[in-house]
Amino acid sequence: MNTLLLIDGNSILNRAYYGIRPLTNKDGLHTHAVYGMMNIVLHHIEERKPTHIAVAFDRKAPTFRHQHYDGYKATRKGMPPELAEQLPYAKKCLGAMGITLLELDGFEADDILGTCAFLEKEEPTEVYILTGDRDALQLIRDDVTVLLASTGETKVFDRAAFNEKYGLEPESFVDVKALMGDSSDNIPGVSGIGEKTAIKLIAHYGSLDALYEHPESDGVATGATLKKLLCGKDSAYLSQFLARIKTDVPLGATLPQLVLREKDRTALRDVLCELELMGMIKRLNLDREDEPSDAGESSVDAPASRFETPSYIEKPTAFLNEARPYAAVSLSDTTLYLYDGKESYAVSYTDVSELLPFFSGEENTRVVYDSKALYLTLGDLTCRLFDVSLAAYVLDSSAGSYSLDRLALAYLSEVLPPARNEARVLYELAYLLGEKLKESGQSSLYYHIEEPLAPVLASMERIGFQIDREGLAAFSEELGRRCEEYAEAIYFEAGHAFNINSPKQLGEVLFGELKLPVLKKTKTGYSTDAETLEKLRPYHTIIDRILEYRQVAKLKSTYGDGLLQVADKQGVIHSSFNQTVTATGRLSSSEPNLQNIPIRTALGREMRKFFVPRSPDYCLVDADYSQIELRLLAAIAGDERMIAAFASGEDIHTLTASQVFGVPPEEVTGELRKRAKAVNFGIVYGISAFSLSEDIGVTRAEADRYIKSYYAKYPSIEEYLSSIVEAAKEQGYVTTIFGRRRYIPELSATKKAMQAFGARVAMNSPIQGAAADIIKLAMIAVDRALRERGLDARLILQVHDELILEAHNDCAEEAAKLLKEEMERVVSLPVAMEVEVGVGKNWLECHG
Repeated sequence: MNTLLLIDGNSILNRAYYGIRPLTNKDGLHTHAVYGMMNIVLHHIEERKPTHIAVAFDRKAPTFRHQHYDGYKATRKGMPPELAEQLPYAKKCLGAMGITLLELDGFEADDILGTCAFLEKEEPTEVYILTGDRDALQLIRDDVTVLLASTGETKVFDRAAFNEKYGLEPESFVDVKALMGDSSDNIPGVSGIGEKTAIKLIAHYGSLDALYEHPESDGVATGATLKKLLCGKDSAYLSQFLARIKTDVPLGATLPQLVLREKDRTALRDVLCELELMGMIKRLNLDREDEPSDAGESSVDAPASRFETPSYIEKPTAFLNEARPYAAVSLSDTTLYLYDGKESYAVSYTDVSELLPFFSGEENTRVVYDSKALYLTLGDLTCRLFDVSLAAYVLDSSAGSYSLDRLALAYLSEVLPPARNEARVLYELAYLLGEKLKESGQSSLYYHIEEPLAPVLASMERIGFQIDREGLAAFSEELGRRCEEYAEAIYFEAGHAFNINSPKQLGEVLFGELKLPVLKKTKTGYSTDAETLEKLRPYHTIIDRILEYRQVAKLKSTYGDGLLQVADKQGVIHSSFNQTVTATGRLSSSEPNLQNIPIRTALGREMRKFFVPRSPDYCLVDADYSQIELRLLAAIAGDERMIAAFASGEDIHTLTASQVFGVPPEEVTGELRKRAKAVNFGIVYGISAFSLSEDIGVTRAEADRYIKSYYAKYPSIEEYLSSIVEAAKEQGYVTTIFGRRRYIPELSATKKAMQAFGARVAMNSPIQGAAADIIKLAMIAVDRALRERGLDARLILQVHDELILEAHNDCAEEAAKLLKEEMERVVSLPVAMEVEVGVGKNWLECHG
């Protein structure tokens, strides 16, 4: 039987680019995407042993989808230059490996893969499609399997696996996409229909056509959903057209033409030498002149000891109670895999409670991947956990990915096979990462901040945050009415109706019909982004209406409708708090992101009114660090004047306005204070005169004068910011007062713009990073103090420099006092941390 492996070149190259820490050769050419892609391709050649293979790539030319719908992929960012420069080398490597490369103007790589998957075959052929794009799932058939590359693993989707996950046939998946749309490709779908609803509808009706033949039958599509479907029918069929992968592209290719050919050893060695990928040269035996093996075979062999077959333990109780003070573990639904430094074991269990003895005892350490997930599964644990993902994040917060596959590649030079003993890999990683933490002086950061924070975050995720469903639903409806009103006002001023959400149509109205000045153009037409529209405000009143429309529409879709969709049956939102996402060390929130709820507008603040305690017996306690970044800047730079101002309780923005603009404090107007505030916070971020002038509406010369005047009044600040940039250039990174590093390769870039960006990062990272560390320490301290005092109160949310408790009314005052005390004393610096606390029956009320 033949085996045909089809690879989405752009998708896999893109994943490799973002999944591996940047590498360059001596000439500064980036190489990590090529290196990662080669590893992935070699791994799947070894795994599947294909007789035939092809890699498809996109071309820059517009496709038939762009010609049909000008908004297609309109929001997609272009390929980063550091990735684009690697694309030709990736193609050279693949071609030299004997792999057929396919691309065709007017079509996407997906279409080429779909066409190749259904080529005429004279004998039975198993087809595998390797991609990171879920769109390819629609191509699954009895003889076509999709290998979906995702973070940390490759998921194998044959027909059975697809049915199990989605509850429908893969041929219908394109109809699901027609309803739910795809934001990454700017496929509109049906407004208000998400993935769960789309799957439910298509699983019931079988197809988009059947759904629209009798949408109201069986009572499945009712009420608001039925209305959305009827209003969005044209959009659904447009989206179906855009999402459907073609299987009849005129390639002119036949299956025999895709046979895996013999490597061109010389060409492959030459390009890998240029890229300075010596490890890959050795891996492919290109450093020797011996003849290659047969074309269908791979020279990739994993060390047998690392992936040895574990000993299986059927009865876990006695085994898990045996003394093992140090062991690495990974968990599946039914099996705990364990490596204790000597042997590997696979321990079967039926209930997670059986595992608790193994995770108990302060004398025991368990090496794991993603400790927060383990806390969510098992609850509170008394043993110590060493989390390799957190350790790797502490070592390099800019890596972008901390998947086990990437860590194994980066630290063990190993490509992990799908079936692998992860416990053994974790054990080896823990040793290497632990040593590197010591070498970099970041052990304390890991052991006293990141590691003890994981169970706190797990608890917050488990508890969640209650929303007022009815109130939020009513507010969302009101936002919808406002959207319609703004839309009518926009149509009136434009003279006709049009699609306000279409950049192309909006651009035609603003610049073609109303003749507003063109400030910026994109590859596809006029720019209508927020920055451009803000600059156009003085030219026409329609701009105000458009910006208002966008604000309200985003509030409705993202937070009004969006929060209602993600809340559980009890109306509780369980956001995920992520420790390994930001380069600064700050936490992030996702599914949903509660850190981005707008607070600068009245409508945005109104959204907080619908976050409430779980019952009238409880209230919310909110505490926020006051001007933490400015306080840290004063403390770290040692500026005596600013330190004295904070110590005396002066308003720092009024003081800055007085000193920068040369007026007595009592004569500082609201406008001058506003400008001084922009200067104060802008300095922290290394703001330029140009950016400051844009922010506060003055000339660049005036803004430059403000910045120079600021530095004249606070000379220690200028000296500190200048010295931190020079130190970063010399050592390649900056550190916080807690030892957290931020690597800044941009400082060594050849482009001036990139160097300037690196300088701003160097100025700000020690401040932002220290603020991140302080709020994390506060969370740990507050959680511990609440438990020790036995108060009926718990942490439920962190947003930047703000913590929120849910507390019983009887102990709310005590909880508020505890929260303020713990946050203010968590760090001792020349400038005291000041915390403002509020109590209320909803989040908005806490802020007065």
